[in-house]
Amino acid sequence: MSDLNSLLEPGMLVRHPEQPDWGIGQVQSNIGGRITVNFRETGKMVIDANRVALLPVIEDR
Repeated sequence: MSDLNSLLEPGMLVRHPEQPDWGIGQVQSNIGGRITVNFRETGKMVIDANRVALLPVIEDR
């Protein structure tokens, strides 16, 4: 769905565009179109990169 998903690497922060209540998630792995993300509010989820374009998050520290 999104070429941007292929650029996501472990440690990067993302949001799920259709699930804002999940909060910000940290990418754990990105293998073969399956992106594992640990979301603050929901926990670990496996996202199908062909169906969902995750949104990168830039946080000020």
